[in-house]
Amino acid sequence: MADYRRSRERLADTRRDLAAVTATASSEDGRVRVVVGPQGALRELEIADDATQRMRPAQLAATIVRLSTEAARAAAERAASVLSDVLPAGTDPELLLGPPPEPVSRNDSRRIDDDADDEDFSDTSWLQQGPTGRT
Repeated sequence: MADYRRSRERLADTRRDLAAVTATASSEDGRVRVVVGPQGALRELEIADDATQRMRPAQLAATIVRLSTEAARAAAERAASVLSDVLPAGTDPELLLGPPPEPVSRNDSRRIDDDADDEDFSDTSWLQQGPTGRT
């Protein structure tokens, strides 16, 4: 029974340690900062007030994606380190965590088509729309 309790406590400690894993990445100029959790989920995003004046929307989006991927890779390494302490020797933590995120290619030239034929619902509340989304 004592072994069982120790195993449960160790599992609880490992879960707590994994939940506490975070990684941070910042742009070179410090205008964008992301913090992700152990599985790469975005926990914090800080964008400087002047970032939208210094970067095109596509550049800002690409920066956020790049930083999130970098931070997710670092968080995955930290999570693997936590697991390596409790896994049997020779066990690859990636088997439990999955592979680290692949780097995303930068595409600064990607643009959203401003001339799209999207309807403008800016003066309509979604609460007033019918089941089809139309008022």
